[in-house]
Amino acid sequence: MTARDAADAAAADARWLARAIELAVDNVAAGGGPFGALVVRDGEVLAEGQNRVTRDLDPTAHAEVQAIRAACKAAGDFALPGATLYTSCEPCPLCLSAALWARVDRIVFAADRDDAARGGFDDREFYELFGRDRSEWHVRIDGLRVDAAPTPFDAWLALESRTDY
Repeated sequence: MTARDAADAAAADARWLARAIELAVDNVAAGGGPFGALVVRDGEVLAEGQNRVTRDLDPTAHAEVQAIRAACKAAGDFALPGATLYTSCEPCPLCLSAALWARVDRIVFAADRDDAARGGFDDREFYELFGRDRSEWHVRIDGLRVDAAPTPFDAWLALESRTDY
């Protein structure tokens, strides 16, 4: 990549991040959370998203998840290879996981987790939680291996028409 190409790519990233920030600020004005995101592929916006957690009473309705859901519908696929997720803030573990499952090629964010914490959205606890032994978690997670536990996966593997992902 030439220096000119790198400068052009950085300028494009800055434009897309400006849009993500605009979505976040508009969402605050509309009573929502301060997060906005968009999915871009081949220089075109596939979809945009804003945080809808409180509006929709849905703890998974983060801006990045909303953008990924809409982008997948627009693309007609559950995977978004070649796409970049632009977001106004560093993705929390939920959003990062959604982006990984969607198989985006790249994530670009503006504010970081410290900015989010200053605003009252402290995701650091979740990042740290995953690094601890489950016995130290505040939520109990119990596995109970029953005889039928592998049955759904056996059914899946037996289905010739399945769509692998």
